[in-house]
Amino acid sequence: MPKRKAKVSIQECVACGCCMKVCPRNAIAVPDGIHARIDQDRCVGCGKCVKECPASIIRLEATEA
Repeated sequence: MPKRKAKVSIQECVACGCCMKVCPRNAIAVPDGIHARIDQDRCVGCGKCVKECPASIIRLEATEA
C-alpha cells in the first residue's frame, strides 16, 4: 500500500497558515508569508491540513515507498 503525503499548490496558496496550525507533526511552515511548505520527511499523511485549508489547494498524493 503506497504512503500518502500532503502536497500544496504553491501557485494558489495564500499563506493563511491554517494548515500549519493543525499539523500534528509540525511539518508545515509558511516562510516569509509566501506560501506553505510541507516537510515531506515529517508529513505522515494524516490529512488534517487538507480538511483545514480554506482554499482547498492541499491534496494527499501517493508516494513511492
